[in-house]
Amino acid sequence: MRIYLLVIALAAAVTFVATPLVRVLARRVNAVTPLRERDVHEVPTPRMGGVAMLVGFAVALLVASRTEFLGEVFTVSPQAWAILGSAVLICLLGAADDIWDLDWITKLVGQVLCAGLMVWQGVQLVTLPLFDSIAILSPNMLLAITLLIVLVAINAVNFVDGLDGLAAGLIAIGGGAFFVYSYLLTVSTDEASYANLATLIIAAVVGACLGFLPHNFFKASIFMGDSGAMFLGLTLSAAGIIVTGNIDPGASAQLTEFVALPAFLPILLPVAVMLIPLVDLVFAVVRRIAAGKSPFAADGRHLHHRLMARGHSHRRTVVILYAWTTVFAFGAVALAFLPLQTVLIALTVAVVVGIVLTVVPLPVRRSSHRSRHVKGPEAREKVEP
Repeated sequence: MRIYLLVIALAAAVTFVATPLVRVLARRVNAVTPLRERDVHEVPTPRMGGVAMLVGFAVALLVASRTEFLGEVFTVSPQAWAILGSAVLICLLGAADDIWDLDWITKLVGQVLCAGLMVWQGVQLVTLPLFDSIAILSPNMLLAITLLIVLVAINAVNFVDGLDGLAAGLIAIGGGAFFVYSYLLTVSTDEASYANLATLIIAAVVGACLGFLPHNFFKASIFMGDSGAMFLGLTLSAAGIIVTGNIDPGASAQLTEFVALPAFLPILLPVAVMLIPLVDLVFAVVRRIAAGKSPFAADGRHLHHRLMARGHSHRRTVVILYAWTTVFAFGAVALAFLPLQTVLIALTVAVVVGIVLTVVPLPVRRSSHRSRHVKGPEAREKVEP
């Protein structure tokens, strides 16, 4: 555990130090978010913070590769290097978009290529756990499912990236839950070595988010931009794919008395971690298509917009979404390690309290300075597929 905590701390420290340097670079290359009617930030703010997160992530992985404990993760297979290489490429793609506003087709093609690099090097589903069994699908089907998962994760983070500290905080919390599950599962199923690629990747991602948050939380001095949103989506999905498709779902049966649950957890947990971004993505696409618009069209009706329209402040909206992510992500993890009845009671109480805090109408704050049809300060409206 200590080496993983070191990875988190190292990624956080490097990202924290690198972010001011990236902020200066972003201003020089004009990667700056302008002011628009639907935005809530009050001054033009540099984006491209994902570059700093990538630096922290890369340094943590490179140092880990030189340690005796985690070095074997890098020598057994090329997956770790494939994830790092794909992360670099997709961050560069996002940085180009932060500077030049690429069209959505160019970004989609780039995303497919980056995901394809990981898949080519073995980061893909091998099996698909289904309740008390595992499905063996054709290689082409597994390839398509893997690519789809990566693309959905990338664009889900992109869609939810709309308020100061929102995306980085959600991924840090959800990733923290994923880290706990992956580590404990490895400890309980592998007596030879606790070194695990998924645990390492998610530890570095969480560290990068934690290092970036002090610069990005309200009021942010820099936004992560597409470079950060794409980076987080790709790396988080990579860790999820490794756990879901490469660990025998029956191996965790000893963790809980609920027979059907262990096999289902490898699928449930990644969904729980990404639940808020995924819900926002689905609602946005359905809403726009139902209105006869392109699913890539910008609007101001994301989950965070709706919360702010009810009268929640910028900071409170972010904290509410943090709380929901905590409930679902850590609730899913608790299902594996605690008695089912205890977890369900705790989740029920948490959900009821969350609904009350979220839904109870508050006086809507009026502002003559800017329109309240806010998008949020992150870059610009995310229009990824």
